[in-house]
Amino acid sequence: MQLTRQTDYSLRVLMYLAVLEEGQLAQLGDIASDHGISRNHLVKVVHRLGQLGYIVTRRGKGGGIRLALAAEEINIGEVVSRLESTLTSIDCSALACKLLPACHLNRLLAQAMQAYVETLAGHTLADLVAQPNTRELLKAIHGVSQ
Repeated sequence: MQLTRQTDYSLRVLMYLAVLEEGQLAQLGDIASDHGISRNHLVKVVHRLGQLGYIVTRRGKGGGIRLALAAEEINIGEVVSRLESTLTSIDCSALACKLLPACHLNRLLAQAMQAYVETLAGHTLADLVAQPNTRELLKAIHGVSQ
């Protein structure tokens, strides 16, 4: 399973925000620069994360973004499931597949996808940034004060 760029960037933004001090706001330009992401693309990612209730955005002077929930409350499996529109296995009926009456591939792929989502669902955003070396690296990359 390969995640879309939107989901990849969304997880990076959430990890970035998870290491900020409480009340601190992040700037889109800084995140885009740090990750080599187009600012226009990042605006779409941030907008979607806001729609889903994972982040809060504040416009204007002194504005920025921050997590809307504690990192412990953001389930990675839920984030991926809500962002990915392609978490279903193949649609055999759309292919007019001649193997359809006897093939079990679709069921096998559906089981694999369920296991994938269940594995992700066993972790929160806090888990992703919990290791001291991960946290320090994220802060160093993003220039967040220690």
